[in-house]
Amino acid sequence: MISRSEGEIDDALIGGNASAEVLDEGCESTMVSGVDIVLNHKLQETSYDKKSYTAYIKDYMKAVKAKLQETSPERVEPFMANAPAEVKKILGNIKNFQFFTGESMNPDGSIGLLDFREDGVTPFMLFFKDGLEIEKCVSVYGLCVTAKDSSSTFMLS
Repeated sequence: MISRSEGEIDDALIGGNASAEVLDEGCESTMVSGVDIVLNHKLQETSYDKKSYTAYIKDYMKAVKAKLQETSPERVEPFMANAPAEVKKILGNIKNFQFFTGESMNPDGSIGLLDFREDGVTPFMLFFKDGLEIEKCVSVYGLCVTAKDSSSTFMLS
């Protein structure tokens, strides 16, 4: 969990020089708290119960399988062999998860599942790897992974 200020602009970063004669009220800033991956990628919370998630995941797995058949045929068999076991684990623990979708709220896109480790403080997210398009980028924190919706499960902590 992180807390950060939003809406605050540092005039020094854009060559500003505050006048001693005119008091500038500046911008209104707000404090936002949450899980960094949710805030950084502007994920939107959504909700599922066991029945609705089961319906969603069946359609999603078909879409991922079709996409894999055209882009990575060698991944189809491992995906279809391993994904059902992961879905079963998810459904068995569904009450513990918070569900997040991308900023576009695409109903056919990937859903990230947020849960917390045993300490109750450390968050982690589950995604189906084969349903993501991995994009490497330079970040202060190391490797940056961007989900673009395209599945073995992997976690981002």
